Amino acid sequence: MYTNRKIIRLFAGNPTHPEDTCGDSEEQEGEGRKAVLINRCPINLRGKWRAQVPHGTAGFINYTEAINQTTVSEFLLLGLTEDPDLQPLVFSLFLCMYLVTILGNLLTVLAVGSDPHLHTPMYFFLANLSFNDICLSSTVVPKMLVNIRAQDQSITYLGCLSQACFVSICTILENFLLAVMAYDRYVAICHPLRYTAIMSPCLCVLLVLLSVLISVADALAHTLMLLRLSFMDLGIPHFFCEVAAIIKLACSNTLIHDILIFTTAGVLAGVPLSGIIFSYIQIVSFIVRLPSLEGRHKAFSTCGSHLAIVSLFYGSGFGVYISSVVTDSPRKTAVASVMYSVMTQMLNPLIYTLRNKDTKNAFKKFLGRTALQLCFYRKSP
Repeated sequence: MYTNRKIIRLFAGNPTHPEDTCGDSEEQEGEGRKAVLINRCPINLRGKWRAQVPHGTAGFINYTEAINQTTVSEFLLLGLTEDPDLQPLVFSLFLCMYLVTILGNLLTVLAVGSDPHLHTPMYFFLANLSFNDICLSSTVVPKMLVNIRAQDQSITYLGCLSQACFVSICTILENFLLAVMAYDRYVAICHPLRYTAIMSPCLCVLLVLLSVLISVADALAHTLMLLRLSFMDLGIPHFFCEVAAIIKLACSNTLIHDILIFTTAGVLAGVPLSGIIFSYIQIVSFIVRLPSLEGRHKAFSTCGSHLAIVSLFYGSGFGVYISSVVTDSPRKTAVASVMYSVMTQMLNPLIYTLRNKDTKNAFKKFLGRTALQLCFYRKSP
């Protein structure tokens, strides 16, 4: 069964006074530490008494000496709902979305890699975006499915920080990849004669590598700062570990962390978004000056899929932010975050497949070659 008890793990050590223990407390030995669940016991540490903890709650020793002696070994992912009747539905829904996400994005990567006609900057960035979507979904969804299946909400401390780090990397990288794809469309539409010279293979690889390095550096900075925090609550009202959600659980001073989060979020999300807006302003201003209606439609159709993905990603992100402002329920915010952490990654390959003839033909060729190879292997002795 699920448990919402807050567990504070203390370094192993025998109590110096018999009053340090009481009948209502529970202890569990594990990995050289004692997990103390305090019901209604006076807390004594280094001979300093503190007020009693209300019955039925887990006590947390919130002062300097105690913080230096406490270490967290796990968090609790409270998920989207506590209703046990909804757990099978949530499990089935997220399993289906995860399988569709992996299959669609994997087919996109394989189709782009196997078709020489798609070895262009636009589809190079699309393949990287699909691979990033696979990584983000695989970071978030499998752990959620395992917890629901095992009826266990726990995630290890290092596992939670690792998940938060990878989620940050993939989310920031998605911002930059969308901005790079917008710049690619701007060059292709507004400077078609210089497109090949500007968007050289070397520049494309450099833009992707630079985006990855910035994303990794920012995520590592946030994660390393989380290691310095002490926590008064271990229940994360979310279905995955997120930097902002973890910081809210801290009992130590988080002013520097909050400033860092708002600053980096403003820069690393605002700069790519500004680049996307600028690119599309230039694209629209160029398209409206075209004399023929057919030319306008052809020019706009080349960036329609990207514009749909940008609207979905940033629209869902703003929706999560607005829901966190207008509601005090963290679970409602967690439900809203499903859009940008799961739904967007599932819909990206569908949008490009349905709106793009080149990817449709590449999918058909790839699936046809794969089917022929399977038939050949089956017939061969």
